[in-house]
Amino acid sequence: MKSGIIIAAMSLAAVSALLPPGIAGAVEIKVLSTQAPEEAYRELVPQFEKASGHKVTTIFTGTLDLQKRIAAGETYDLIVMAGPAIDDFIESGTIVPGSRVDIAKSGVGVGVRAGAPKPDISTTEAFKKTLLAAKSIGYSTGPSGVYVTGLFQRLGIADQIKPKLKQTPTGIFVGSIVASGEAEIGVQQVSEMSHFAGVDYVGPLPADIQQITTFSSGIQVGAKQVDAANAWVKFLTAPSAAPAFKSKGLEPG
Repeated sequence: MKSGIIIAAMSLAAVSALLPPGIAGAVEIKVLSTQAPEEAYRELVPQFEKASGHKVTTIFTGTLDLQKRIAAGETYDLIVMAGPAIDDFIESGTIVPGSRVDIAKSGVGVGVRAGAPKPDISTTEAFKKTLLAAKSIGYSTGPSGVYVTGLFQRLGIADQIKPKLKQTPTGIFVGSIVASGEAEIGVQQVSEMSHFAGVDYVGPLPADIQQITTFSSGIQVGAKQVDAANAWVKFLTAPSAAPAFKSKGLEPG
């Protein structure tokens, strides 16, 4: 308990130190984010709000829905998603050039329904055998889903497991269909799979087939609260924020 209080106090001090002198008065920072960093992000918001006086209002959604929202003309101060997608938004003129900041990294992990036997995924060959033996396999529409569909092809099992694949709609965690029993095994970002209620986390993919995704932020063109949004990003990337990310299966930066 004492260590938690100390970390929170350090975090609050860090926010105060990071706030630029040009910010006057409390403002609302509007953020649109994908879900991989959500748990750590939510843990850090109250600390920042208490020290800064600002309010952080965030919509968490899937990658495809986020892209649709921006295409439809929705406006925010900050966008948080996979780094390559932030780069695409910079190229298209949606995000301010030079504003990308890397916040956290996540690998891809595997989960099964709580109480179910944990399959062997210790090696690539073991993971391959586990997929072939599974009755159903859940995966997402986000970066991890894009990666594993290509991985299935490289492993030479795509055709064999195709009838067993169950893709969740954008914004729906793979853990939800694993916990319900709709999917026997699920594959998604470690940060999204490792703490999901009703799911037992098996572990990350073997190192030789692992994919690390960097989640980054960017200031949207036309943002109203640029200074405050930048202060929030500086807090998210400060050393005092690292324990929150690590506890949720992410690596800072």
